[in-house]
Amino acid sequence: MAGPDLDALRRYAVARTLFAPTTLGRAIGRLGFVQADPIRAPARAQDLTLRHRVKDYVAGDLERRYARLPIEEDCLVNYGFLPREHLALMHPREAAKAWDAATRRKAQEVLDFVRSKGKVHPREVEAHFAHGRVHNYWGGSSNASTQLLDGMHYRGMLRVARRDSGTRIYEAVDHAPPLDDSPAGRAFRAAALLELVVRKYAPLPASSLVYLTRLLRYGAPHLQAQTQAAMREALGLLASARIDGTTWYWPADENPASRRWATDDALRLLAPFDPIVWDRRRFELLWGWRYKFEAYTPAAQRRLGYYALPLLWHEQVIGWATLSSKDGRLTPTLGYAAAAPRGAAFRAALDDELHRMTAFLNGGR
Repeated sequence: MAGPDLDALRRYAVARTLFAPTTLGRAIGRLGFVQADPIRAPARAQDLTLRHRVKDYVAGDLERRYARLPIEEDCLVNYGFLPREHLALMHPREAAKAWDAATRRKAQEVLDFVRSKGKVHPREVEAHFAHGRVHNYWGGSSNASTQLLDGMHYRGMLRVARRDSGTRIYEAVDHAPPLDDSPAGRAFRAAALLELVVRKYAPLPASSLVYLTRLLRYGAPHLQAQTQAAMREALGLLASARIDGTTWYWPADENPASRRWATDDALRLLAPFDPIVWDRRRFELLWGWRYKFEAYTPAAQRRLGYYALPLLWHEQVIGWATLSSKDGRLTPTLGYAAAAPRGAAFRAALDDELHRMTAFLNGGR
């Protein structure tokens, strides 16, 4: 059987993740992981990702319904939302950087406080302990209590019970030790984590597979050696093809050349971290131009805009849009990788997507 060509991989990359809209819990289950980002321009990335995959989804549904669903905020290759069942693959998490005795003592004091309260807002912790300010990762300063709570959440001492206006509300949690922490048990969990990210981001160029394996150090730093070994083993188990000098990998039970991977006529504005566009290496190989998320780029250096949403039409990402709103009406500023599409079909598809986006932002109205 002849292997897929680049056109087939492009259709496969789009169609396999744009499944028919379903329930919120099922969509997160199928995706395996939804990356989170706090910027709202026009909505948070997790909401923009889910709107294409959850029936009648509106901005904020994830935050509103989170506490009633078997999902968790946690880390995988970055921070986001994932089915609760996946936590057992990573917890108890052994952080790469150990705390000193003073930090461990503070964390235990905060944990005792959280247990006594049940659920706490970071302001309550700061008011009780007055930890002060600390230098943060970006060179500025941040609330020391907030940073400590982040570290406790990462280490599996706390979980996010819900959010109030975007702020995490924490409660204590106990992660059961793994049933099998032998070398074989650790290898099994590492292989399951690797399969999770491959199924989310396939098809993957070889360099991206290596990169994702490295990123798993975030979610499972204590399994770093095992995830590297799992990747080496996966190279012989995954399906693959070499196209134009690049080796691509995907799950062995899927066939990118199958007719099942058909795209529709809808036009979609994608989140910057949507699985279709997340892998910038793959993006450039599949669509022939470079997309960059520029929210943290100085304004004078931006090429696409502060929050450029990739513009998917059929199986092609043809450009990007930034959105502005006036009197409840969305107006896109469009940019194109090549020539702008002509004709009534494109204009109608764009109008339909702007109407869908408006309803999504306005609670379905």
